[in-house]
Amino acid sequence: MNAARTLFAEHALLPTGWHQNVLLEWNALGELTLVQPDAKTSEPVATCAGPLLPGMPNLHSHAFQRAFAGLTEHRGPGAGQDSFWSWRELMYQFAGRISPAQLRDIATALYAEMLEAGYTSVCEFHYVHHEEDGKPYADDTTLSNCLIEAASSTGIGMTLLPVLYQSSGFGAKPPTEGQRRFVRQTDNMLQLLQRLKPLCEAQGMRLGLAPHSLRAVPPDALDRAIEGLTDLDPTAPIHIHIAEQTAEVDACLAWSGQRPVQWLLNHAPVDPRWCLVHATHMNAEETLRAASSGAIAGICPTTEANLGDGIFDATAWRAHGGRWGIGSDSHVCVNAAEELMQFEYSQRLGLRQRNVLASAQQPSVATAMTQEAVAGGGQACGRNVAGLQVGQRMDAVTLDAQHPVLAALPTPELRHSAHVFASHRQSAIHSVWVGGQLRVKSGQHDLRESSQRAFAQARRALLQSSP
Repeated sequence: MNAARTLFAEHALLPTGWHQNVLLEWNALGELTLVQPDAKTSEPVATCAGPLLPGMPNLHSHAFQRAFAGLTEHRGPGAGQDSFWSWRELMYQFAGRISPAQLRDIATALYAEMLEAGYTSVCEFHYVHHEEDGKPYADDTTLSNCLIEAASSTGIGMTLLPVLYQSSGFGAKPPTEGQRRFVRQTDNMLQLLQRLKPLCEAQGMRLGLAPHSLRAVPPDALDRAIEGLTDLDPTAPIHIHIAEQTAEVDACLAWSGQRPVQWLLNHAPVDPRWCLVHATHMNAEETLRAASSGAIAGICPTTEANLGDGIFDATAWRAHGGRWGIGSDSHVCVNAAEELMQFEYSQRLGLRQRNVLASAQQPSVATAMTQEAVAGGGQACGRNVAGLQVGQRMDAVTLDAQHPVLAALPTPELRHSAHVFASHRQSAIHSVWVGGQLRVKSGQHDLRESSQRAFAQARRALLQSSP
């Protein structure tokens, strides 16, 4: 037994549920080689401070938007007219000014914050590619490398998803001035992927592709991009924004006579490689077909609430065996447990019921949600991060059993539930491991203070440069 790669948990949440006296061992690559419940050991090993949870994958992130969070919470001209679309115009102004150094500093602070909040992996949906005037950098990987460096320095696991973006609306409408930093032709995107693949592999990261949305990627470009990606890596993840807003559904119907998810299922090889981000507005047929495809529904509850998107029909999705995970998207909130709570509460408000996301097999809402979100998020990442089981990465979170809200509770289920529904959610996290490396100790990442200072400086400069 290698004590440096061993951990003992009095209670641990495994894919099969809560177990007692769990011994975990992992190899030099950070992969679990032993997960043994009811273990007895006479050798000294590190012991958890409280219940052990699987690390949560964050399946949807726009890192630069963390510096923009909270800056649009005021009413614009025309009462009642604020929407996703008015928010988007303000976001474009912000995206148009960010520098490589600022992106790196913002992402570094964000990823450290994610780790402290229970996320151990991130799918970075990365669409700011070029210089402020829209021209490519001399090194086309410049901004992608900023994100790779941020993930590497903090230790969070990464799936990098460069975004293909070509048009401003259905029917290949020309991009707007605010989208100039996003636009790439398909061949150019495939060349970027070829350059990024060895860079990601050298850091133990995964590379995929994100066709931004059906409105931003014309059909021929979507076909060519998926074909090229599959040639490069047949199992690479594919993420796409879809059916987030009712206006998008209406525009897709006007363009094609089909709803967005309907069109995608009819024209693209949607399978378990795919993550349908948001998928808020599906009808019954779309829900059945999409769930049956094996694709993941990427739910971003706090962002969807912040933008007024609507409520995802989780009951119908899960009834058809649909798999899902969570993301923090625009980062108005960076907290894995908060996203779970918001998802459950949205269902309660929509259905006027309680404990909606529990199941017959798992009556504890917090436990059921965590198990499903970790499994679905792991699939969306395209990495072995689907929970505490042999062959998966040793990505784990320990709760503090002595936290005031958790103390004296008699079972791990109740402590976990208190963490999600009754604590400050992040405050009960004690330790976080990624690939067997301890990245958060006593609730704090080593880079917290330095990264937060750099973040504040970057945001100050961006605000001072605003028109």
